[in-house]
Amino acid sequence: MKKRKLGLALSLVLAAGTLLGACGSSDKEGKSGKEGKDQFTVAMVTDVGGVDDKSFNQSAWEGLQEFGKENGMEKGTNGYDYLQSSSDSDYSTNLNTLVRKKFDLVIGIGFLMADAVKEIADQRKDSQFAIVDSVVDAPNVASINFKEQEGSFLVGVVAGLTTKTNKIGFLGGVQMPLIEKFESGFRAGVKSVNPDATVDVQYAGAFDKADVGQQIASKMFSSNVDVIFHASGATGNGAFKEAKDRKTKEPNKDFWIIGVDKDQADEGKVEVNGEQKSVTLTSMVKRVDVAVKDLATKTKAGNFPGGEVIEYGLDKDGVGIAPTQDNLSEDVLKAVKEWKDKIINGEVKVPATPDEFAKFDAGK
Repeated sequence: MKKRKLGLALSLVLAAGTLLGACGSSDKEGKSGKEGKDQFTVAMVTDVGGVDDKSFNQSAWEGLQEFGKENGMEKGTNGYDYLQSSSDSDYSTNLNTLVRKKFDLVIGIGFLMADAVKEIADQRKDSQFAIVDSVVDAPNVASINFKEQEGSFLVGVVAGLTTKTNKIGFLGGVQMPLIEKFESGFRAGVKSVNPDATVDVQYAGAFDKADVGQQIASKMFSSNVDVIFHASGATGNGAFKEAKDRKTKEPNKDFWIIGVDKDQADEGKVEVNGEQKSVTLTSMVKRVDVAVKDLATKTKAGNFPGGEVIEYGLDKDGVGIAPTQDNLSEDVLKAVKEWKDKIINGEVKVPATPDEFAKFDAGK
């Protein structure tokens, strides 16, 4: 009898051990998380301008799409994706959602997202993040920045040499240090080649208000401004509309818009007297697409630059003028090349703030 009880007890112990072993194995596999995935995944969160803003967010998304294409990835949870923010209250939620979906790299697009990236990165220390256009001091965050003032200087050279009225406009989104880099560099470029020209600086107070952008552009054009550089995201779409409307009514007058972040030649297309024209003089391209793609490539290879600040300027082709140059003369392009070389060689230090611009001397 005792032998039967002992055998039964031993069988129960072995069975329990087998069950516990199986449970332990299952639990270990379930917790493998990102290490258990077959493929690297990456996603981004847009700011309020949206992924089709024809500017900053769109450029970032195009870079992510190119990365996905080169690596045989598909849009979605198992490849690359994005979440769009309707307001700043969506930033933290969207970032957290992508972390919960186990994306290996989560990128916040735009300086407006800096606080949200910092918040979620502190909560999710095992996840990898990036912020574009700001600096977040955290070991699990890579910060991507640009020398916008250098590219803006070059389109300032273009504007200064192209204007016929010596009245030029600058349309900014929100007035803050980042956008003041665009303004300061642009004004320095104009001053360097045309000290007689004046630059009317106006800020819309938003990056997603096309109607406000159109109102500001209308006032500028009415005051005889013939070139406007916008650094205002989707707000600049209104400036393009105003320029196209006026060009249609007065085909012999100049209503130029200088685009921003990506080549915005298409945004300026308009039919004038049965002929296809463009009111886009040029664009200050900011290669967000290249930066995002570079970061994703490094992270996929196991070289995530956490805690580092990566800056792209003229020397790294991170900024510059757009490849579409149909409306630029050979003399203007030659001048752009000369000033670009001076900046890269250190002969000219481009101002990045209004105070630096006030002391700027192109000869030093």
